Amino acid sequence: MPLGRMGRPGLIGMAARTAVVAGTATAVSGNVARRQNERAQQKYDAQAYEQQQQYEQQQAFAQQAAAQQAAAQPAAAPAAGVDVVAELQKLAALQQQGILSAEEFAAAKAKLLA
Repeated sequence: MPLGRMGRPGLIGMAARTAVVAGTATAVSGNVARRQNERAQQKYDAQAYEQQQQYEQQQAFAQQAAAQQAAAQPAAAPAAGVDVVAELQKLAALQQQGILSAEEFAAAKAKLLA
């Protein structure tokens, strides 16, 4: 005569089966969460690296542009005459509008022409 029961499992068997299923589900969900966190961290690290590279390129470009501008500064001196004329016209317009007095206009004009 067999010692075990045939048919449906008893209360202890059901509890054991439930515990195994729950434990397996917890382990699987933990692995999935860990893997997702690792992938998210890798993606974040890659984006941070890319942003750092872009920033360094922009800084290098800005330094290069500043160097080129500094080198071209003496060559741009003749163009400054046009700016002086435009500034004098602006000052004259401000004087005509009454915003600048004659003394202020004369002082600003002397400063521009100096």
